[in-house]
Amino acid sequence: MCADTFGVGIHLTEEEFQFVVGVPSEVDSGWTDPEEFQSLVAETVWEQLDRQSVFESVADRFRTGETATLGTVTLEPDGTVVSHNLETPVTAEEASETGADE
Repeated sequence: MCADTFGVGIHLTEEEFQFVVGVPSEVDSGWTDPEEFQSLVAETVWEQLDRQSVFESVADRFRTGETATLGTVTLEPDGTVVSHNLETPVTAEEASETGADE
């Protein structure tokens, strides 16, 4: 089975946090329901990260209109999590100060 890697982030609007899933341009045809893989990605994210900490970090560090990157989740069309690379977001300035973007 072929796995696909999805980028994940939280977009901050004036009214809400929006969970954003980036879909690869050549996503496996085994995905027949976009809502299904988005739900699987969200489940994986919240199993790995503390939701409250993520929302607090986004609210404290990002401005309206910005999207905080959480990382990636790689899934097979049967729902198997192949891998993930997720972390509570920091701003680009914070990442460069700690060397996280090197």
